[in-house]
Amino acid sequence: MNNTIGFIGAGNMGGAIIKGLLSGGTRSSSDVIICDPRENILQELTKAFPGIQTDTDNAKAAGASILILAVKPQVYQAVIQEIREQVKPETIVVTIAAGLTLKKVSGWFGEKRKIVRTMPNTPALISEGMTALCPGPEVEEGELRAVQDIFNAVGKTVVLPEHLMDAYTSLAGSSPAWVFMFLEALADGAVKDGIPRALAYEIASQAVIGSARLVAQSGKHPAVLKDEVCSPGGITIEAVATLEEAGFRSAIIRAVSDCTAKAGELGA
Repeated sequence: MNNTIGFIGAGNMGGAIIKGLLSGGTRSSSDVIICDPRENILQELTKAFPGIQTDTDNAKAAGASILILAVKPQVYQAVIQEIREQVKPETIVVTIAAGLTLKKVSGWFGEKRKIVRTMPNTPALISEGMTALCPGPEVEEGELRAVQDIFNAVGKTVVLPEHLMDAYTSLAGSSPAWVFMFLEALADGAVKDGIPRALAYEIASQAVIGSARLVAQSGKHPAVLKDEVCSPGGITIEAVATLEEAGFRSAIIRAVSDCTAKAGELGA
């Protein structure tokens, strides 16, 4: 078995993984095969990482040791049907698609395969991603570690049972969009109060980054950290009361639940 990693799709997520993998020195360029119909993207990657193998024919990546399918969920079935005759039984197939179950992907191959279902998020673009991995029953422990090493190059990873993957998709896969909405609204409020927009985005972004790191590194419950900011009768608790009155907390909980339900529908 060779030691190559094949990518079918080199868009935002596929490109982020490729760049993280090669920029960090985890793998050499000669180990990577990238297939994408967009020749301009392939040319950019070749320029950035001399030695990689590129092609517009998806079959060229199908013989890799680990094959990462970084395409849109709606084209998965077509791509798998196109390459399944070239994919070897020992190849580890990695999926990146909300809602697509191990059973469904295996069914498209028409036989049992070594499949690892994953869900990274867009902060992987700056190597700050969070990726959940769910291995199929045919995947061995060492094979899972090899896939985990790839995603560790662009952030952190966690292994989950499949029944939690849809909820994870809401929690980490989709939540960056809601964080961006919060940042935009926070900056809008600051602009309303006179702070220039560019400066408002800079300040708001750092406030969110610092707050998230404080949760991760302090080990304190978020509610405790919130209380530490809220002085009795102060300005922060006044704003907390406004957010509670507007349904801030319940809206987020409902968004997570609705997102999880939608992910489940995609896999049905």
